[in-house]
Amino acid sequence: MKTDTIAAIASAMTNAGIGVIRISGEHAIETADRIFKGKDKKILAEAESHTIHYGAVFDGAEKIDEVIVLLMRGPRSYTREDTVEIDCHGGVYVMKRILETVIRNGARLAEPGEFTKRAFLNGRIDLSQAESVMDLIQSKNEFARKSSLNQLSGAVSSAVKNIRAGLLYEIAFIESALDDPEHISLEGYPQKLKNKIALLSEEIDSLLCGSENGRLLKEGISTVIVGRPNVGKSSLLNALLNEERAIVTDIAGTTRDVLEEQIQLNGICLNITDTAGIHDTDDVVERIGVEKARTCLRKADLVLFVVNASEKLNENDDEILKSLERRHVIVLLNKSDLDTVTTIEDLKERTKESQTFRYLSISAKERSGMSELEEMIRELFFSGQIDLNDEVFITNLRHKAALQEAKQSLQFVLQSIEDGMPEDFYSVDLMNAYEELGKILGEAVEDDLVNEIFRKFCTGK
Repeated sequence: MKTDTIAAIASAMTNAGIGVIRISGEHAIETADRIFKGKDKKILAEAESHTIHYGAVFDGAEKIDEVIVLLMRGPRSYTREDTVEIDCHGGVYVMKRILETVIRNGARLAEPGEFTKRAFLNGRIDLSQAESVMDLIQSKNEFARKSSLNQLSGAVSSAVKNIRAGLLYEIAFIESALDDPEHISLEGYPQKLKNKIALLSEEIDSLLCGSENGRLLKEGISTVIVGRPNVGKSSLLNALLNEERAIVTDIAGTTRDVLEEQIQLNGICLNITDTAGIHDTDDVVERIGVEKARTCLRKADLVLFVVNASEKLNENDDEILKSLERRHVIVLLNKSDLDTVTTIEDLKERTKESQTFRYLSISAKERSGMSELEEMIRELFFSGQIDLNDEVFITNLRHKAALQEAKQSLQFVLQSIEDGMPEDFYSVDLMNAYEELGKILGEAVEDDLVNEIFRKFCTGK
């Protein structure tokens, strides 16, 4: 494990009121003392931990900036190492100049995520908490923020550790019984283990059940607006955004490419794509747009299929309907402010075999029906409820995969019990489950995976 001294700019690389340069490592305080002169003439090496000092940073005899220095001695710091943070004026040039001076006086430039990586390697946080740090930085909505903060505080770690403790008890019992059969009996144990596995599997299932909702709430629901030309798809996008983002005309085929926007609807995030009208065309450019629309359709979590309620359905509508089977679809009868020709009953008749379609009359032009659409999305994906408080959501695909592998190992144990296999077979699969869950916390993971995770971090974190 590296213990050399690292430094980086920890604030945004843009002109601001305050800039932060972070130094951490064995010689962090010594490095800071070489460039910092406090107003009280004291050196940082003699100062107590968690103190603030006012003075200036010098490059040799040249004064660079007046600063405030925060001193934190390990292990009572983010990295559990001696740490110094220099708060300077937030000009980009000033921050770079101070960082260069720090590096010339004993530090090296930190790698992306290296401060958090050291916090993980030094045992301050586990890997799931480390990953939540970056999730918190990148959060784009209230759910993502609260969920990341919940995970950073150890919610996922605690749930996983509880399951692992149950597994470890059973592993230890089996091994002890096999080593000392005279004093520890395994009579009737398979049934007891079967009951215990059922409880542990329920706990894993509980975490897995929230993983899909967690992904949708964290990343947003991938939503595509489809329909034939001139049914009001772009008007719907503008209504959802509450601004004139897409060009709207009476000319069919105005939208020839995809438009992508992110919309917040009271806790629900939609990554929404407005597509070209799906229809047969000889226009080369328009045909490319139609193919892009079909590609977006295949990848979407939610499809908003827009129909012109003031016109009869045609073959293009039927073609789109056929491609929407087994998907979450909300059929929107737009232009309901005009004389209605196509009704919800007409559409239900054409889609009677599908159980996943929802129907709603709207007027994108008048922006009516938007609140009803929001409630329909909420009901479709979250059963009407979005709880941002105490529930533990799995939002990381790596965590989800580890939980699924652990669940599979427990199924193997149950199969061994059913087949009447010897008890040492149980402990092998129990240990596999234990180790898979340990990967969430960062135990027994390859260095390449750890490096890949922290490589995605910003440099100063």
